[in-house]
Amino acid sequence: MNIQQMMKQAQQMQERLQKQMAEMKIEATAGGGMVTVVINGAKQIQSLKIDPEAVNKEDVEMLQDLILAAINDAHRKVDEELMKQMGGLKIPGLF
Repeated sequence: MNIQQMMKQAQQMQERLQKQMAEMKIEATAGGGMVTVVINGAKQIQSLKIDPEAVNKEDVEMLQDLILAAINDAHRKVDEELMKQMGGLKIPGLF
C-alpha cells in the first residue's frame, strides 16, 4: 500500500467519524431530571429542557449549577461514546 492510498483511507475514516459525530445524540440530566440537555457528537447543544420546578428567582445559582452539570455530563458521555467507536484510540487534541 502506498502513501497516497493510506492518506485517502485516513481521510475517508475522518469523514465517516465526523458524520457519525454530527448524527450522534447524547442526553444527560441533572437534579433528578430537573435539567435535561441533548447534544450531538460535536458537542453542540441540540436542546435544553428546564423543569419549571427548578426555576426559583431566589436561587438562580442552583439552576445555573444544574445546567452546567447536565452539559458537562453530556460532554463526558460524548467522549466515552467516541472512545468506544474508535476502539480506545486516543488522538491528541481530540479528547
